[in-house]
Amino acid sequence: MHAYLFLSILGLGSLAAPATFAQHKMPASPTAPVALSSPMRTYALRLRPGDDLRQQLTAFTQQHRIKAAAIVTCVGSLTTTALRLANQEGPTVYQGHFEIVSLVGTLSVNGSHLHLSVSDSTGRTLGGHLLDGNRVYTTAELVIGVLEELEFRRETDPVSTYQELSIYPAPSTPKPRKASPKKP
Repeated sequence: MHAYLFLSILGLGSLAAPATFAQHKMPASPTAPVALSSPMRTYALRLRPGDDLRQQLTAFTQQHRIKAAAIVTCVGSLTTTALRLANQEGPTVYQGHFEIVSLVGTLSVNGSHLHLSVSDSTGRTLGGHLLDGNRVYTTAELVIGVLEELEFRRETDPVSTYQELSIYPAPSTPKPRKASPKKP
């Protein structure tokens, strides 16, 4: 069956399929969630030694009045890592030298949600919610994608009871009027 699926992807699905595949019914696909689309503008930035990763991202988001963005990529290193680990209330802080393996999440002036993974000198990897207190060691190189036609908000989800992501079309901004020529 796997070979047939692979051949189908390559456009060679007209080759004879195994008899077992012909008898197998694929489950009905669940209804896809509603999704909104937006063009993306990107920013590239570098944080310097001693900078606080989360605080700098918050300041950047505020400075540029970003209503919806995502981390496209981040690499770098930290000397202090502060995370809220899964199902824990408070922060866990690690001291040492860490490589940023991954930084993912959403950014907005209305609230951000970021997860960080780092590895230590033995390759052990840690991850959780990014908190204040993550200090850059040598660099943090980031690309941030701004979704200009969307607005992210954090709203209470009735099931999880947490402030979860809600996605809205960005409010349209009126275009400036052209000045009419003055009459003499």
